[in-house]
Amino acid sequence: SRRDRPTERFDVGLQHERTALAWERTAISTMVAGEFLARYAAEASHPGWAVVGLLQVAGGGAVLVWAGWHYDELHGPLRRGAPVVHPSAARFVGLSTVLFSGVAFALALADVLADLGT
Repeated sequence: SRRDRPTERFDVGLQHERTALAWERTAISTMVAGEFLARYAAEASHPGWAVVGLLQVAGGGAVLVWAGWHYDELHGPLRRGAPVVHPSAARFVGLSTVLFSGVAFALALADVLADLGT
């Protein structure tokens, strides 16, 4: 269950809000990139890559939901002075973004080269 949020500010810089917003921006950009990959792949008759793009959208949505849920959980560790960074989550998001961006680039490059060859 969600705990009540504290009424007093303990961090003048609002670090926990900035952290939560950064995760939300990352999730939304991942979802947008996945949508572009899915749309391009579907139009270029690459159904397998379209499914990969849709999976990326779903993964970004899961990160978005997690970021909202995790925002409430940040208050306790911050008050204790504990680190709130999750290296495994950051690695997963970074690697999946690089992977899917590389796939999208490769598909676009293959399409351009196919157009040049005809």
